[in-house]
Amino acid sequence: MILIGVILLVVGFITSISVLWTIGIVLVVIGAILWVLGALGHAVGGRRHYW
Repeated sequence: MILIGVILLVVGFITSISVLWTIGIVLVVIGAILWVLGALGHAVGGRRHYW
């Protein structure tokens, strides 16, 4: 999810499409939160690890 968010950020920046930029930021933030929760050992979505 973080990788997709970064790709959307880059594409949105290059093409000046603000919607892609916004979606990319949201995906990076959500991916980072899920990654931190998974790293701390909390079950995310019923799973012990989030990939």
